[in-house]
Amino acid sequence: MTRFAAPIAEQIWDMKYRLKQGDGTPIDGSVEDTWRRIARALADVEEDKAGWEDRFYGALEDFKYLPAGRIVAGAGTGRSVTLFNCFVMGTVPDSMGGIFDNLKEAALTMQQGGGIGYDFSTIRPKGAEVLGVAADASGPLSFMDVWDAMCRTIMSAGSRRGAMMATLRCDHPDIEAFIAAKSDAARLRMFNVSVLVTDPFMEAVKADGPWDLVFGGRVYRTVQARDLWNKIMRATYDYAEPGVIFIDRINAENNLNYVETIAATNPCGEQPLPPYGACLLGSINLSRLVDDPFGADARIDPVKLSEMVALAVRMMDNVVDASRFPLEAQAAEARAKRRIGLGVTGLADALAMVGLRYGAPEAAEMTGEWLRLIANASYRASALLAAEKGAFPLYDAAAYAKAPMILRLDADVQALIAQHGLRNALLTSIAPTGTISLFAGNVSSGIEPIFANSYKRKVLQPDGSRTEEEVVDYAVQAWRAHAGDTALPDHFVTAQTLAPLDHVRMQAAAQPWIDSSISKTINVPADIDFESFKDVYTEAYATGCKGCTTYRPNDVTGSVLSVSEADEKADGVEAAEAASGEVIYMSEPLDRPATLEGHTYKVKWPDSEHALYITINDIVLSGHRRPFEVFINSKNMEHFAWTVALTRMISAVFRRGGDVSFVVEELKAVFDPRGGAWMNGKYVPSILAAIGGVIERHMISIGFIAGEGMGLKSDPQAEVVNLGHKPGPACTSCGQYDMRMAEGCLTCNSCGYSKCG
Repeated sequence: MTRFAAPIAEQIWDMKYRLKQGDGTPIDGSVEDTWRRIARALADVEEDKAGWEDRFYGALEDFKYLPAGRIVAGAGTGRSVTLFNCFVMGTVPDSMGGIFDNLKEAALTMQQGGGIGYDFSTIRPKGAEVLGVAADASGPLSFMDVWDAMCRTIMSAGSRRGAMMATLRCDHPDIEAFIAAKSDAARLRMFNVSVLVTDPFMEAVKADGPWDLVFGGRVYRTVQARDLWNKIMRATYDYAEPGVIFIDRINAENNLNYVETIAATNPCGEQPLPPYGACLLGSINLSRLVDDPFGADARIDPVKLSEMVALAVRMMDNVVDASRFPLEAQAAEARAKRRIGLGVTGLADALAMVGLRYGAPEAAEMTGEWLRLIANASYRASALLAAEKGAFPLYDAAAYAKAPMILRLDADVQALIAQHGLRNALLTSIAPTGTISLFAGNVSSGIEPIFANSYKRKVLQPDGSRTEEEVVDYAVQAWRAHAGDTALPDHFVTAQTLAPLDHVRMQAAAQPWIDSSISKTINVPADIDFESFKDVYTEAYATGCKGCTTYRPNDVTGSVLSVSEADEKADGVEAAEAASGEVIYMSEPLDRPATLEGHTYKVKWPDSEHALYITINDIVLSGHRRPFEVFINSKNMEHFAWTVALTRMISAVFRRGGDVSFVVEELKAVFDPRGGAWMNGKYVPSILAAIGGVIERHMISIGFIAGEGMGLKSDPQAEVVNLGHKPGPACTSCGQYDMRMAEGCLTCNSCGYSKCG
């Protein structure tokens, strides 16, 4: 009998977490092998390895404790990957050298699979004087574009692209540009963005007072605080970003405020971290701990919950010693504080199983009680670990005892901490758990409500056929097993019908017992009025939340996941889109048929001696034609490397299926700094944009998209640059477009390179 509660769970395991050889041959024969691999790896740092391996296996078995995906995929594999989910990178210096040193660190971190968070508030605003070079600064957003390009290039370990979070203080002179940045759907697509909102700013908003925008002690200008707040709200209302982080509250509540200041978070926001801080996550699956679900005595046994928490804390503490780190600074930070982020998943399912409606006052009260138990059990376990293995190196008993979180704990736990110290500086956090919740049988994610009771999904198979399967929420499936075809009780509620302030109530109930933070998305209806929308953020601040993120379906961002069959992705690989934004492909890339139909297009770029010949071959699925592969040929050998790389990447994307029209967006958005060219009466900003235009016209011709710019999130408009200037070729030594004919030979004015030697 399979351990998986749903077919989607087994598919997720096989695609994301099952250990395989390089050629795809499975090493983990079953999910039990995966659990055993993790348990053995995390027990390896213990003296009693065999004993702790069995106990760790018992916690993992049947999906009761769910380590974060990095641990499930990486522990015990011997691969050079980090077991930490995310990092906040070092403080960005306000200097060109320092900025690009940090860019390198970010690339190395992503290479090992870590997402990153950055505070760009330390970079001087656009237009500020740059001493020594007689120039004006380009501002933090220009460098965010550089980071964004890097993230598009670096593929994280496994199959997931890197994720990034960018923050900017509400008093930075470029804050208005930062707020508006995501209005362009083609810009900063690899970033989540959040505004660091301070308590004085919120007071100024309440009083409708002035607000100074400051950098380096200089006031650049003064705005009305309420006007700035309304700009944040309007941007979030229109295109779901930026999020809001109440940074003063985070620092005031931080157990370690005596040794660190926080200015950034991991990409999903549940871990506010200092420079080089690391995000280590795991979740107790509350849905698997409910005794007698839907019965008269349905409950979670506090003793069993506390025992599970103690095992989870020990396992996560061992990860600190077992994991690799991309940078030594990250390793030093993690080992000095040993912070972990133990949270929950399946909360909404568990509430449904005990007869409580998510969002109701009674459900909020029960949520607070469960999380109080978890917090106390976590700190108790960490104190006992400190007695056994020693406290974290930066533990200061007197300073630590004053932390608000410590003062909320039970008296016996406070006494235990005073006696032994703590092994881990911070212990609790609630992550979105998008993928691992599917892995555990489609339990409700993190602290979120049930997204949908059930939905249909079509899965494209390698042979081109499609299967349809019903994906059922874990609690709904449990109800069917309990009561057959009886209608769901009234206390079942989904994200589509939940009132926004009910979301806030649940987040606020959990926050006192979470020493880090909570990743929570408050779904609001598309037709919510603007004033009611703003009330959500006002209530979040008033009720003690550390941040607030909302999602309103709109034309810019679309919808997160469609429940109705009519809105499902039609011709591609069906994807499960978690609240974190991760896309999980449900099948391998399509095999190439022996023959394909296609078209070849000729493109003659004015500055190139030879034409490009672009061949696009199509495949027919379910009666619909779609692009399958691309080839680009040219006699110009200078183009050879990048055209081969480009075609391989585009073809790989096409073979995955789904809506691949974004390839057109990305190519058409590329601008050549030398200037573009007029082609067929239209200004084209680069040769890559010309290729994008060819692919777009082909998609139109086969009916994949309706027309030019249609079906795209954005249709970039060509900005005429350097019109009338005919640039020379690029220097093969330095890359500058500064080659000039000198003494009968092409010579670079920038570096002195000459083709004549």
